Parts: sequence; C-alpha cells; structure tokens
Amino acid sequence: MIRRTKIVATLGPACGNPKVLERMIQAGVDVVRINFSHGTREHHIEYAEMTRSLARGLGHTVGVLADLQGPKIRIGKFEHGKIRLEVGDKFILDSHCELGNQERVGLDYKELPNDLETGATLMLDDGRIVLGVSMVRGHQVFCVVEQGGVLSNNKGINRKGGGLGAPALTAKDMEDIKTAAALNADYLAVSFVRSGDDIRQARQLMLEAGGKSMIMAKIERSEAILALDDIVDASDAIMVARGDLAVEVGDAAVPALQKRMIRSARANNKLVVTATQMMESMITNPIPTRAEVSDVANAVLDGTDAVMLSAESAAGEYPVEAVEAMARVCLEAEKEYLVNHDKRMANTSPATIEEAIARATMFTASGLQIRAIAALTQSGVTALLMSRRSSKVPIFALSPNAETRSKVTLFRGVYPVEFGEGLNDPEIILNLAEDELLKRGVVRNGDIMVMTIGEPVGKTGGTNTMKIIKVGECKSRQGNDAA
Repeated sequence: MIRRTKIVATLGPACGNPKVLERMIQAGVDVVRINFSHGTREHHIEYAEMTRSLARGLGHTVGVLADLQGPKIRIGKFEHGKIRLEVGDKFILDSHCELGNQERVGLDYKELPNDLETGATLMLDDGRIVLGVSMVRGHQVFCVVEQGGVLSNNKGINRKGGGLGAPALTAKDMEDIKTAAALNADYLAVSFVRSGDDIRQARQLMLEAGGKSMIMAKIERSEAILALDDIVDASDAIMVARGDLAVEVGDAAVPALQKRMIRSARANNKLVVTATQMMESMITNPIPTRAEVSDVANAVLDGTDAVMLSAESAAGEYPVEAVEAMARVCLEAEKEYLVNHDKRMANTSPATIEEAIARATMFTASGLQIRAIAALTQSGVTALLMSRRSSKVPIFALSPNAETRSKVTLFRGVYPVEFGEGLNDPEIILNLAEDELLKRGVVRNGDIMVMTIGEPVGKTGGTNTMKIIKVGECKSRQGNDAA
C-alpha cells in the first residue's frame, strides 16, 4: 500500500546531521520545512542543498517549504530570565522598558499599546498566562493577572478574539523572501496572515525576487477565519496552524475549524497542511500517545494533503521515530478513508480543458478497477486537480520538469516521476510511461490504467487527452502484427 498523505518535517539541530536526515527521508519525509525564525541565510541555503542532495542519492524527490517568521508579538527579556506571576498581581507591559522585573517587562512589538483598550484579554506563552487590561496609558499597558504561572523571556502575546494590528510581512520577512527565492523553495509559508492581500503581497515579492514558490497561508489569527474565503482564493495552499489559532479563538473551536479549512481548500483546488503538536510527546518519548495517533488519523480522514512535525523533528530526541510513527498512522487511517463522490463536480461545469480531463479521469477511476493513473505533465496542474477528488487510485506525475516534480511532493496521493525529457512522439511517450510503471511494480500485465497527456507534447497547461489502457495489450498486438 502506498501512503497518500504526505509528511512535512521541520529541520533543526536534531536532524542537522546528514545521516539522521537521510534516515528521516527513508522513513517517509516528503517535504522539509525550513523555519526562518531561526538561523541565517547561509544556514537555510545549506539545509536546502543538503536535503536535495541526500534525496537524489536515495532516488527520492523531497520538496522544500520556507516558513517566514512573521511579526514578533512578544515580550522582552527579564533581568533574571523569568518571574512568577500570581492571580491578582498587577503587571505592566511597557514598550520603553529595557529589562523586565517583577513589576513590568518590555515589548518587541512596540505598537501593542495602540492596539489595546480597557477590558481586552491578553494570552501569553500560548495561553499559559492570562492578563486582563485595566488601563492603557501612552507606552504602557496596565494589567491584572487572571491566570498566573512562570513567565520567561520573549514569550509570545496573543489577544483573545484577535485584533492585534502587526502586519503579516515584516522587513525581515521581505528579506527572507529573497532567500527563499535563492534556495528555490517550492513553497513559501506566510505567517499570521490577516487577508488575501497579505498573500498577494508575498506573491509579488517572490516574483520580483525571481522565485517560483507556491504561496501558503498560515491560518493562525482569528481575523484569518473571518477572511478565509479571500485567503484561500489568493493562496496556493493553506496551513492549519493550530498553536496561535487555538490561543485566539479558544482550543475547543479548533477541531471544527480544522475540518472547515480542509473542506474549503479541497473544494477550491488548493492544498492544505495540518500542523502543530501532532506528535508533541515524541520530543522526549519514542512512541506517540494514543491521543496523538487519533489526531493525525483524523486529519488524514478529513482529507488533509499533509501532516507536519515541528519540534518533534527539529529539536526532539526521536526525529526518525516520529516520522516512522506518523507514516504508520497515515497508512492505517487511509485504509478507512471513504471515497466520496463529489456532488460539486457533478453540478458545476469544468473551468478549463485540464479540469475536464481531470474530472473525467477521476470519474473513470471510481467506476473501473483502475490500478494507477499516469499524468504526463509539465506544470503539475492536472495532477493537482485530480488529487482534489477523493480516490484510492495512486496518481503518478510523470514530468521532465524538476520544479514540477518537487512541488507535487505535497499533493495528496500524487507521486513524482522523472520522465519524458526530450521526447515528443505521443505514442512513444505513452508506451514508455506504461513501461515505467511496470518497472516500478505499480501495474502488471492485464491491469487497467489511465494516462493523461497534452498534445502537442511539451506545451505547459495543455493536457487535453485521456486514454484508458490495458497494460501489455498494446505490446502484444504489436508483437502479433510483427509476426
């Protein structure tokens, strides 16, 4: 059984050793995430090059996701590193404070006082500390502790219900987009998106930098939920970033929102990654909890394209085991994945010839005992459109374009195959494609498979033909004709 759901693994100190990263790729990593919150430009480029080199050595293709830091809405540092706050304590967030103490702390985001008013609720350190705003005066926010605990340096700040005005793209992010373009990132994730305009701005900056990354919106602000349709429309992909989102909207609201976001992405032919604390306990344990297994499985059953490891792979003690566990859970969940016939597909007309071919292919796959789909593609668009339809039939994206093969690593149920360089005869291409899947053991003589191709060959965006093939039949007929 081939795993359909893709695995994204965050790179970091735990997998900086090439031998460890190689084992992670062998265990099932499809895409690596480079977190631009840490490290230098040179470090990021080195990570991307190392990943691609190791993958080539293994005969794999692994995509690269560059994840922008976004605005740092954080407190500053304390004189002694941390303090303890008790319920009822008075505490001040002061944008002019250099070094914090028991009474006050500074702010990385200097505009915070302008975003607040009396009665607002602030959640610090992922909601572990809760402060009620009693008064705002100039550069100071006067608070009363509603939920106490230990507060240490540089912890994040969220406003309950959202409403902090920091722009999604900072000056640092704009420079980092140039780095993402330089390392040929397949995907660029934009943090703390508020509207589709944030995505459109990031896309323009990427194009100006000479990059071709697909743009991913991280949904982690409450404002993003209100603007979800606009954000999905502007993006190529979204990430269900459950950490900050849970703090802003409440943890109980996240599961239903996750399902809604996955449905929206698939319905609009966009990709979706489910992230944050998926196997958090594996930072220090060799096996996941039963709750984590259920969490990953439910995302798979909802139809997510990919599930993501963060600190588990970047800083954990068991990065390889975390990938193995995630792959194991995905495979088991996919056995129960229900193939739903898309009513929207039946009730709407295809927008393009490519979409018409993709729909016809998936309709055929659901009706006949199709073993595999071979999508001969320059851009990967037809493979993406096919992957939006529920099916258990594997889709092989056969492409001469290395960038296309790298991008499809994130498409659910789509597998990249290097193929077709220099070929231009459709009949020869189809025969060689059949041979390629036979060689890989995907199909056997007598199986039925579907192939899609564009004529004239080599034209991007030109898929216009679907062909149903009984494997081996054409060669048998050719042999008889020769005799």
